[in-house]
Amino acid sequence: MAAARAALLLLLACSAALASANFDQDFDITWGDGRGKIQDNGKLLTLTLDQTSGSGFQSKHEYLFGKIDMQLKLVPGNSAGTVTAYYLSSQGNTHDEIDFEFLGNVSGEPYTLHTNVFTQGQGQREQQFRLWFDPTKDFHTYSILWNPKHVIFMVDDMPIRDFKNLESKGIAFPKNQPMRLYSSLWNADDWATQGGRVKTDWSHAPFSASYRGFKADACVAVAGGKTRCGATVGTQGSAGAADWYNQELDLTLQQRMRWVQRKYMIYNYCTDPKRVAQGLPAECSMQQ
Repeated sequence: MAAARAALLLLLACSAALASANFDQDFDITWGDGRGKIQDNGKLLTLTLDQTSGSGFQSKHEYLFGKIDMQLKLVPGNSAGTVTAYYLSSQGNTHDEIDFEFLGNVSGEPYTLHTNVFTQGQGQREQQFRLWFDPTKDFHTYSILWNPKHVIFMVDDMPIRDFKNLESKGIAFPKNQPMRLYSSLWNADDWATQGGRVKTDWSHAPFSASYRGFKADACVAVAGGKTRCGATVGTQGSAGAADWYNQELDLTLQQRMRWVQRKYMIYNYCTDPKRVAQGLPAECSMQQ
């Protein structure tokens, strides 16, 4: 009963409110020695990678549930060896994490979109996809919908993955640890492109990825272990901020997600023959 009251209070608190904000107000560039830049009066952020260093940023706020949107335009041309990571994460050995990673490729070959979910320090829940568009030509929106029942990954509002809360079946779910939003552009040519067989071609450096349209309809962690809901923060504002708290995929969206998975998924940890031989995680035998 107490949990139900708390959920109701949280939902009521998440009323729609518009806050004028930008990358200067919502993020800190945390590494890269000037390779990360906030431009256009806080509406655009760019990360750069060269042979000396990559770069990265993190949110000033920590979030406990929410819908996080970011528009990205990825490294164009020969991006082999580079990784653009965009993810939520807490800290420590038992951290939770929700990952988008974009693995570069040689010119003319498609990016790989890599997703993963960590709970209490345990990951290895990878699913990988090709995209149905060129992510370097224009900005596209990559979203994480995280509520007490689901972690849903979306691309331009198209759901591609739904990690469900199966705690009743003994499967851990990220629900207690507030997480910051992080992003970085870095060199990972030991594994990122074709298993590390294709290395970064530094003659194409510097490599650059761009960000805009950040929006967080979310509950923000504040002092005393509490959360504050009710403000839409970001460079894009919206109404209906509480909708995400109980959101699930309706039948139409489930069908769209299954279509994406059939057509564009290239790796699923639940069907990896090597993982099958070792014993699959318990959630693989349940509906995911």
